[in-house]
Amino acid sequence: MLSPKRIKYRKKQRGTTDGVAHRGNTVAFGEYGLLALEPKWITNRQIEAARVAMTRRIKRGGQVWIRVYPDMPFTKKPAETRQGNGKGNPEGWVAVVKTGAVLFEMGGVEEAVAREALELAAAKLPIKTKFVTRRVAE
Repeated sequence: MLSPKRIKYRKKQRGTTDGVAHRGNTVAFGEYGLLALEPKWITNRQIEAARVAMTRRIKRGGQVWIRVYPDMPFTKKPAETRQGNGKGNPEGWVAVVKTGAVLFEMGGVEEAVAREALELAAAKLPIKTKFVTRRVAE
C-alpha cells in the first residue's frame, strides 16, 4: 500500500479541501482519466482497491498511472476516550483531493475497456467522478 518512507512531522493539521485543483487537473500521461468532481480525503486503502479493480479489468494490458499520493497522516483517538488529552495517534495515510483533480490515468487500451475499468475504480472511491479523455491540441 502507498505511504511515504519519511516525513518531517509525525502529525499534521487537517487543512482545507475547498477550492479547485490548479495542478494535476489534465490528462497528462495516458489517453483516459478519472476526474474528481468533489473534494475529499482518499485513503491509501481506497486508492489501492481502485488500482486493483482497474488492472484486473484490463487484464494487465495497457498502462495505469496513479496521479494522487497519500502523503498526509490522519489521527484518531481511541474509543471511549474523554475529550482533551491532546491529539490522537496517527492511524493511516490520506491523499487530499480537490475538485477537478485527475485521480487515475490509463493508456494502451480501447476506450470502451478503459471506461469500464475506470467505472469499477470509481465504485471503490468515496467521491463522485467523471470519465475524461485527453484533449489534443489543434
